[in-house]
Amino acid sequence: MSTAASATATLSTPTLDSESQALLQSITSHGGYAYARMASLAATGDQRAAEAVREMAWEQLHSGPWHSVLPVWRDAYSMACLYVAKFHFSNGEFKDALRALDMGIIMGGPLLRKDLDSAIEVVSEAKTGRQNDKAAIRDEGPRNSGQPKLLCPDNFDKSKVLKVLPVRSLSCKNVVKRSTLSLEGFLHEYFLLGSPVIITDCMAHWPARTKWNDLDYLTRVAGDRTVPVEVGKNYLCTEWKQELITFSQFLERIQSNDCSSAVRTYLAQHQLFDQIIELQKDICIPDYCYAGGGEIRSLNAWFGPAGTVTPLHHDPHHNILAQVVGKKYVRLYAATLTEELYPYSETMLKNSSQVDLDNIDEVEFPKVHDLEFLDCILEEGEMLYIPPKWWHYVRSLTPSFSVSFWWSGSASPTAS
Repeated sequence: MSTAASATATLSTPTLDSESQALLQSITSHGGYAYARMASLAATGDQRAAEAVREMAWEQLHSGPWHSVLPVWRDAYSMACLYVAKFHFSNGEFKDALRALDMGIIMGGPLLRKDLDSAIEVVSEAKTGRQNDKAAIRDEGPRNSGQPKLLCPDNFDKSKVLKVLPVRSLSCKNVVKRSTLSLEGFLHEYFLLGSPVIITDCMAHWPARTKWNDLDYLTRVAGDRTVPVEVGKNYLCTEWKQELITFSQFLERIQSNDCSSAVRTYLAQHQLFDQIIELQKDICIPDYCYAGGGEIRSLNAWFGPAGTVTPLHHDPHHNILAQVVGKKYVRLYAATLTEELYPYSETMLKNSSQVDLDNIDEVEFPKVHDLEFLDCILEEGEMLYIPPKWWHYVRSLTPSFSVSFWWSGSASPTAS
């Protein structure tokens, strides 16, 4: 789409057009009379009304714990974001339009998701067209054919990194590594036995293996997109918080961080690939995820600088952690050791251990020191299978970009 064409184009929102009246009636039935009145004005192109309804819905999203927010207010927020994006798009303000649409995806409900996704595609194409027009006007000449700016340069100092790992790291049993493991072999030797395994040589065909180490590529396909990030040591610490920033801002923070940085920014357990389709096209769902009659439950991104830590915890599903860029240290404890790992009693944290492996209090947690575990350094291009309920601690040793595939299986593994 040329810049001239985009100036007169509008964002098509067929679901919003067909569902708006029913949605407004539902909002009104939950006390949203003011929202409904202002939304009617926003639908006619009133910018102030569009901003007002977005603020009203935002307040409802923050009126209490997230699980207590009525679903209709999440759909109301998506509606408002679409109205705001339409205004920005008509004015040629493509970055502002993308931010509004991303906020609708991240914070909004499912009703208008197709409209949000299609609008993002249109705005992204218009933004790319404008950039190409500017490049043609400047007549920049041939592009720099030098080496790309790498997310994770190949200068890993293992001796330096090992000093920051938990006590006894890499001194017990290493996770078994298998090259090009067949699906049948994976099913019978690891999945059904509930045993972890590292699978090598099965990601070479992923475009992500080269593209995601190129900062220019990441900036080009996702730089103006808004993403949720975690700031602080980890989610168990009091100073931990979440922020919404652009992907470009996130990349800048990664480049400024190092292992000694006190405050790190981490894009953790976010469904990035549902949000940014260009990145989803760079990966493939491993065949192993269909073991046991599997069904994919979640596909998440884990992206951050060296030194990011996911504390000791377990998950309810089968998990393959695919290491696309960089290296991670992973420690695993069998599901049978739950009592010895002192899980929190609170419902929200019952899958997390009170034990800080980076600073173990052996007086308060005396059972931990002598427990057997498996561990490894997960290298680029390797996948780690983590069975359900297995406890795991993860630390990035370099700037790192990983993907986790959670799936359920009808066949039940044997606890190890």
